[in-house]
Amino acid sequence: MRRNVLKSRKAISPILATLLMIVIAVAAIVVTYAWIMTYMTSTTQQAEVILYKENVRFFGNPTDTARNRTEFTVGNSGTADTRIIRIYIGNSSGNMIELTSYSDIGTGIMLNANDKATITITWPNALATSWEAGKVYYFRVVPAEGQFLETVQQA
Repeated sequence: MRRNVLKSRKAISPILATLLMIVIAVAAIVVTYAWIMTYMTSTTQQAEVILYKENVRFFGNPTDTARNRTEFTVGNSGTADTRIIRIYIGNSSGNMIELTSYSDIGTGIMLNANDKATITITWPNALATSWEAGKVYYFRVVPAEGQFLETVQQA
């Protein structure tokens, strides 16, 4: 009796089972492809703007606030043009003051691909009226697209 019960059960035919497995595999491939293409597109767009510090130069005498300024030269080794929209300076990475903000579309300091731009910084009264020799300062340069540049420089 037991053998008759096993033989009477209906099952999926081998052809239908093979087709079902092919459909599941193709769907998994399509989902994986879509996820990878989305990830690669966002990663390559971010890599198009790559900022680096070329030079930081402190001008004037720290006691002479009228002639005191700092020039920060930043380069773009990426493949896309961008604009510098914000510049910060501070005594630590957690204590930065925004010096410049370009909120209007099309404003900012233009930085072409494989080019450099020099930013002249006048010292804000909130941080200090002038730079101090031997003191460490933190700079952050924020582009319109891509990753910001944060660097440390001793005066």
